[in-house]
Amino acid sequence: MTWRRELQQTIQYRNAYFLAFSATAGYVCFGWDIGLIGGVLALPSFQDYFGLDKESASARASLSGNIVSVLQAGGFVGAIAASWLASRYGRKPSLLASAVIFLIGSAIQSIVGLGSTPSTGLKLLYFSRFLGGVGVGLMSALVPTYVSECAPRVIRGRCTGSIEVAVGLGNMLSFWVNYGVALHIPPGQMQWRTPIIVQMLPGVIFFVFMLLQPESPRWLIERGRYTDAADALGYIVRKDPQDDAVQLTLSEIREEFVGKRKLPIATQFKKMGESRTIALRCLIPSIATFFQQWTGTNAVNYYTPIIFANLGISSTTASLFATGIYGVVKFVVTCFVLAFVIESWGRKRTLIYGGIAQAITMIWIGGYSAVHPQSTVVPATYVSIVAVYLYGVAFGIGWGFTPLVLGSEVAPGHLRSAVMSIAVGVTWLFTYVIAQITPIMLAHITYGTYLVFGVASVIMAIWVYVCVPETTGYPLEDVRYLFEKDIIVRSLQDAPGGRIFLGKRRAISVEELKKGAADVGVEPAPSDLSDELAKEAVPRGPQIADDALVI
Repeated sequence: MTWRRELQQTIQYRNAYFLAFSATAGYVCFGWDIGLIGGVLALPSFQDYFGLDKESASARASLSGNIVSVLQAGGFVGAIAASWLASRYGRKPSLLASAVIFLIGSAIQSIVGLGSTPSTGLKLLYFSRFLGGVGVGLMSALVPTYVSECAPRVIRGRCTGSIEVAVGLGNMLSFWVNYGVALHIPPGQMQWRTPIIVQMLPGVIFFVFMLLQPESPRWLIERGRYTDAADALGYIVRKDPQDDAVQLTLSEIREEFVGKRKLPIATQFKKMGESRTIALRCLIPSIATFFQQWTGTNAVNYYTPIIFANLGISSTTASLFATGIYGVVKFVVTCFVLAFVIESWGRKRTLIYGGIAQAITMIWIGGYSAVHPQSTVVPATYVSIVAVYLYGVAFGIGWGFTPLVLGSEVAPGHLRSAVMSIAVGVTWLFTYVIAQITPIMLAHITYGTYLVFGVASVIMAIWVYVCVPETTGYPLEDVRYLFEKDIIVRSLQDAPGGRIFLGKRRAISVEELKKGAADVGVEPAPSDLSDELAKEAVPRGPQIADDALVI
């Protein structure tokens, strides 16, 4: 695609891009929070205030793990609650509520210890981080669903992928705020309170911008609010609600929801197992987010200062500076991949190439740490520091944001909020696990920590290669056909070099599957569908339109 076409597309879909920007501002809060605490824990002023510097190394590691991971406990609760809230009250009100909860939790974190003893302050810190975690857990589960349901197909990967840009931006800004306070604010309470206060800014921006956005057209259709859905979709694609393309998209979404509207949350969970195809589509998002945590990314995010210290960068200021550079590298690479790679390479290639590159960097760092356990600097030390940055590049290429893009596309439309709620719940559960075990692993098995993440990266690349078909370029309503027949064959056919394992075998094309389903009546028969749509007094819409507008 030429730059002129890109510019025209950006102008055409500027409302959709602004919607994605507004929603993913919530992930800036998430990224900021996970990047913030590692730097705050490294500040001597924080350790002195809460008495961490007086504890043994093992006790300090345990306390650090608790302070980090209590956020994940709250995030898990928020992610699981998101499905019920989003189904009952809508995506937009639930997102606004998540911003309020996050801001309350952050405000309490900023005043812990004032007017009380440090030990009482530590308990309040646990509570406020848990409450803030509930807020970001809601955001993390709701934003991918909301954006994927609103974004036009032609830019859906870019819009959903902007989630990781937001995480990277939050990470980067938090790293540099931590570095700035260590450099310019004298040791004392304000040195560690300032980063916590500043993290409220993206929460305010998220709340204000979401007030300006529409509700998800798919949720409105599920609730029978067709006029509102047409208005929302027309706003997103900048066309009149009665435009042929808008009406075609609305009719296709309505066809998907025939007989499936207003499903109670318990029914949604039961329906995840109603067929082999549905069960597989519901499992893949959770498997992808499970693997995402075993890349080691949050171990690096939370404990980068410690990792750099182990590699020979000993002073707090220097390790925070190196951490800040790491944040910049991840952010820049993520922006590049989002702009030029995600739609051209597709979901599958980015996950495979990213996983292999992650494995190489993690195994190198583990090997270096094994043969050179001392903190002294040798020539290979610089290679290892570069390997940390290259890991950030590899993560940005694939496993940074593609699991959320893939998951939101694969999930069945009538179950999407429940499926993504579970997938993000898995993210938070294993982020909690990783945050708990990483300082212990670094203290006890040292170099083995990196080898575990390296081997895991190899396994996840193999899983994508063999078991996940390419979803790029398909409307959400057509993704189900990718999982109906010959899934392994289709996955290998879509993989780089995969056809050498197939010989002359090929998967049935989506077009043939759609035609066959219509012929044998697997989909709702046209007369039945027309009857149901007629009862709702809404026309099905024209059958021709600009396919690029289909969401």
